[in-house]
Amino acid sequence: MKRKYDLVCIGDVVMDAFITLERDQASVHWDAQHENPELRMPFATKIPYESLTVATAVGNSSNVAVGAARLGLRTGIITSVGRDMYGREIIDWYRKEKISEEFVRVDRERPTNYHFVLTYEAERTILIKHQDYDYYDPRKLDTRADWLYFSSIGEHALSIHDKVAEYLKKHPGVRMGFNPGTFQLKFGPERLKQVYKHTYVLFLNREEGEMVAHKKEGTPLPELMGALHKLGPKIVVVTDGPKGAYASDGVSRWFMPPYPDPKPPVSRTGAGDAFSTGFLCALIYGKPVPEALRWAPIESMHVVQFFGAQTGLLSRPKLTQLLKKAPKKYQAKAI
Repeated sequence: MKRKYDLVCIGDVVMDAFITLERDQASVHWDAQHENPELRMPFATKIPYESLTVATAVGNSSNVAVGAARLGLRTGIITSVGRDMYGREIIDWYRKEKISEEFVRVDRERPTNYHFVLTYEAERTILIKHQDYDYYDPRKLDTRADWLYFSSIGEHALSIHDKVAEYLKKHPGVRMGFNPGTFQLKFGPERLKQVYKHTYVLFLNREEGEMVAHKKEGTPLPELMGALHKLGPKIVVVTDGPKGAYASDGVSRWFMPPYPDPKPPVSRTGAGDAFSTGFLCALIYGKPVPEALRWAPIESMHVVQFFGAQTGLLSRPKLTQLLKKAPKKYQAKAI
């Protein structure tokens, strides 16, 4: 039986206000080891800023949902919004992007999540607030989805992780991509043991991987990926910033260089979600891991050329075009 959705994403959706700071109105300070950078601005005064851009319906899972829909997948999302103008704007955005609102809950008491992204040079500092929402119970999905994608959700939503794990245990044919957000990393792999156990593909950057696997900084990639596989994921993907990305299926491992930037990045916001979008959607379309590794950096490259996490997300024809134009060296290498 053909299922209704190729992919259902799970996670919080927010409105993002991107505030670009003027270079002479802020500065970055590092500690003695050139670590732990801090963004500093004058206190108790008025600070001019360069520009303001408001992005609708963003957030890790929402970004992937939009990216998947643009790549032609039948997509839904489990999330919640407030009964306010921002909530209506988000639902209208999903309709425009052809994402099903079937599993979107509208909260009558709490406002829609609204974050402030302070952009300085190519990096950002985000002021976040996740409301204590009630969500659609993923166990009610039954056989309507082929894949799930689970990412950032509020710290009050711990119970939904158990429901997701229960659903996957009952429906072993459904595969899930998992990219732990801030609070999910805080919960730790022990508390989310069943989620990791039933994850098909795990997405982490190198620092997050070391945290989840309880490994020290600089742990060799083979050792790190092996430790992450022991948690349960069939495929482990570890990104390492501008150095590239790595993937393992438990038997073979690959390294993938970045796709060359046509010009300096405008903003790195959404680069990780774009990478997850490309990799996950390639798998859903039946591509092998090395080919999924070719899709992923192209999405990241294109997203960082624009403000906002979704502006640069690609259509399937555009992604195919960029693949054809890729340098000959743009290939996954077995390691």
